[in-house]
Amino acid sequence: MRFSVLKRLPSAWRRPLAITGGLVTVFWLVVVLAAPLLAPHDPLAQDLPRLASPGAGHWFGTDELGRDVLSRVLYGARISIPLALLLVVLSLLVGGTLGACAGFFGRWVDETVMRVADLVFAFPTVILAMVVAAALGASLQNAVLAVLVVSWPSYSRVTRGLVMGIRSREFVLSGRLLGFSPWRSLRIDVLPNVLGPLLVLATLDIGTATLLLSGLSFLGLGAKPPAPEWGSMVAAGTQQFDKWWIGVFPGLAILTVVLAFNFLGDTLRDALDPTAARTIGAEKERVA
Repeated sequence: MRFSVLKRLPSAWRRPLAITGGLVTVFWLVVVLAAPLLAPHDPLAQDLPRLASPGAGHWFGTDELGRDVLSRVLYGARISIPLALLLVVLSLLVGGTLGACAGFFGRWVDETVMRVADLVFAFPTVILAMVVAAALGASLQNAVLAVLVVSWPSYSRVTRGLVMGIRSREFVLSGRLLGFSPWRSLRIDVLPNVLGPLLVLATLDIGTATLLLSGLSFLGLGAKPPAPEWGSMVAAGTQQFDKWWIGVFPGLAILTVVLAFNFLGDTLRDALDPTAARTIGAEKERVA
């Protein structure tokens, strides 16, 4: 009886990695919403013993300023995860819109968008994000803009390819013959058919965005002290290398978020791909 709920799910979502990714994601979303209730201390308060090792009183220990590491990790989820989600949504909107226009209209629109995307792809992602963040100034908002600059071209490329494969299909041409304007045809006939792959890419990119934002904060180009952001906490741990708990626990938080969304993205890709879904079903029947 206890597995009846799992049996109702599609086969792709019953795999161990899918269940693990879903549970970890739900856990962190609960932390984002309920961090003030879950945190045992004020994440900014400096009234605890300094550099206390993990124990019964402080499960994750304390840092060099006497702040509770567990509380800062929990509150850090309210910074890192929402910003990563916002970044992915903005990248999807910007890159998806430009890619759809490039793939549907072609000609000079396609050339302009793709050449700009190629210009961004010409530079290493992290290096370009660092340059943009440094030019704008160190802050979380500028870090989000910097990662947005390097993230939208991937959505643009994928959307362009999908739209170019659909724009000559019969149902699109029929709509045009019925008098649909190019914008209406793009909105009604084309875009709904490319949302699946874009959703998979966006899910996978949430972990990447979390990692990039944390990396910029680690380098001093993101969150400013005393904000409890995971990347800056890992950077603080490198200054107290023998006090391993300062950097390990926020690093584990980044790791679990990245893995969870990667698991969800892979599962979503398999669920939306009929070929992969049939393969999973065949493997289950063979094992049974």
